[in-house]
Amino acid sequence: MYNGKIIFSQLISYLPKYEFIKCVMRYRGNHKVKTFSCWDQFLCMAFAQITYRESLREIITCLRVFENKLYHMGFRSRISKSTLADANENRDWRIYADFAQILIDHARRLYQNEDLGYELTDTVYALDSTTIDLCLSLFPWAKFREKKGAVKLHTLMDLRGNIPSFIRITDGTIHDVNILDELIPESGSFYVLDRGYLDFSRLYLLDQCRSFFVILAKSNLAFKRIYSHPVDRSTGLICDQTIVLSGFYSSQDYPEKLRRICYDDQEHNKRLTFLTNNFILSAMTITQIYKSRWQIELFFKWIKQHLRIKSFYGTSENAVKTQIWIAISIYVLIAIVKKQLRINLSLYTFLQILSISVFEKVHILQLVTTNDYKNPDTHPFNQLNLFDL
Repeated sequence: MYNGKIIFSQLISYLPKYEFIKCVMRYRGNHKVKTFSCWDQFLCMAFAQITYRESLREIITCLRVFENKLYHMGFRSRISKSTLADANENRDWRIYADFAQILIDHARRLYQNEDLGYELTDTVYALDSTTIDLCLSLFPWAKFREKKGAVKLHTLMDLRGNIPSFIRITDGTIHDVNILDELIPESGSFYVLDRGYLDFSRLYLLDQCRSFFVILAKSNLAFKRIYSHPVDRSTGLICDQTIVLSGFYSSQDYPEKLRRICYDDQEHNKRLTFLTNNFILSAMTITQIYKSRWQIELFFKWIKQHLRIKSFYGTSENAVKTQIWIAISIYVLIAIVKKQLRINLSLYTFLQILSISVFEKVHILQLVTTNDYKNPDTHPFNQLNLFDL
């Protein structure tokens, strides 16, 4: 019989608490706090994410049912709805943003050797954003349109392991292309972008930093063809061209040559045109790199469906950002545990199993494998077994 920690405690044990304490001290999160520390707040919010709690009342009710287990889960103070609400409203969200970034760095090291599905040793990033709709009357700070509120989750994802490496939360009015100004380009890395990021002055900066980009071109692109490379049309490729921009402003913003690749996507009945500054890789590999951008769309769909970032426990900007950053921390934590325990399940399946087992006193691996984890019995029974021969 397994005599160790409950599932929730096992998950939390993978968090570097000393790093969390450093984040709290950086922003004086526990200043003048006598009870219910930032760690207790994080545990409450983590429990809500893992078990799909929809409100503060649900969180507190569920935790109080298992009050005798709260100490073993890591809680060191009494939990109440008002205390948790005040903590979400007032404690600096940057504490949890910094801690999420620490977990992200750890996860990226674990997944750095993951297979991309095509032959490429360089890092490949996908940049995109998703919009989280909010009620403007409840969230007046999140202005988007005249009668609608929203926040945007801008994400740069490392496609090896699908781990977000850069996240910025803004109001809905910020255009996607502006996020390119906040990136620090990595030399030799690939940045896969949708046509919403098509700004030639910013793309030229990526080129000057010796980074590569693959971006979907617009249909009205003005260019002059310099050379056409041979392609195998049976693979869906239509053309592979070396071009220069011929538009008045675009040619000044990007004076160097570009590579233009057209591909017939028969699966979705679309003709796609890519622009890239990489002239070494094959045209088919460039196409595969852009196809892998779909992973970031799946990431947005996953966190919206399986984490609590569409309904919020508080209405202030601080409360919303705190909840989103803790949700991201849980996503990365699940990915870390899955990798370190070598669990051969999808993140969705793994989280579903955890959500109904947080108070179970079994080893995590016992939930997902047929292995039976038993502690050796150091006190054997003196009485003979009736069925022994």
